[in-house]
Amino acid sequence: MTVIGYAPGVYDMFHIGHLNILRRARENCDFLIAGVVEDDVVAGIKGRLPVVPHHERMEVVGAIDLVDKVVSDFSSDKFEMWKELKYDVLFKGDDWKGTEKAIRLEKLLAEVGARVHYFPYTASTSSTGLRRLLDGAH
Repeated sequence: MTVIGYAPGVYDMFHIGHLNILRRARENCDFLIAGVVEDDVVAGIKGRLPVVPHHERMEVVGAIDLVDKVVSDFSSDKFEMWKELKYDVLFKGDDWKGTEKAIRLEKLLAEVGARVHYFPYTASTSSTGLRRLLDGAH
């Protein structure tokens, strides 16, 4: 049986944390789909647009050999993406684990035979931290 993995993310200012998630995800599935979250969804969640536009983030992530397919992630609800993609496992950083949203998603995915697999969050580099540095440089 082919295990389909889904690794959603903003992937803004692509960095080592993003690469780590994709590497680890690739090791834990047969077919890896990376979902690049759309600009309006990011703005709704974070209150600001990404630095790098959606179409450019799609191109960067799609160029990475670890990824079999790149899709536009149109919802902050990853179960909506499951309805579209029918993935077997969703990959997320462990900074998300235990949140109300994560617990809800874990229950919904379990009902359809899918699951969430958490990886250690790469604390040394984040897009939020990089953005703070850029904002302070002006």
